[in-house]
Amino acid sequence: MKNEATNTGTDRERARQRAEMILKVRGGQLNASEAARALGISRKTYYKWEKRGLAAMLEGLCERNSGRPASPGDGEKEDLKRKMEEIQKDLQRQEQRREIRNRLRSEGEKKS
Repeated sequence: MKNEATNTGTDRERARQRAEMILKVRGGQLNASEAARALGISRKTYYKWEKRGLAAMLEGLCERNSGRPASPGDGEKEDLKRKMEEIQKDLQRQEQRREIRNRLRSEGEKKS
């Protein structure tokens, strides 16, 4: 069974080698075929890695908000909160209807 720390180191080393080749190709020191051959992969795979690597670099260089990211909302809590608000609105409408009925009744009794 392989050690995870060793795997991580090996993965990082491979990623560093790939990044180095991408930079050499982009800098004009190598062409894509030479980089692919040095990495032991096809040109198609090289271009796939290059595209992925450059996209990750752009993502990593984007401005980000500082601090801890907001925690995702609890879906169940949000649903309950929404239902509670609906119930409160319904209760308000019922109280308004009851008040209108009572006023209408008292007005009717005054006329009689």
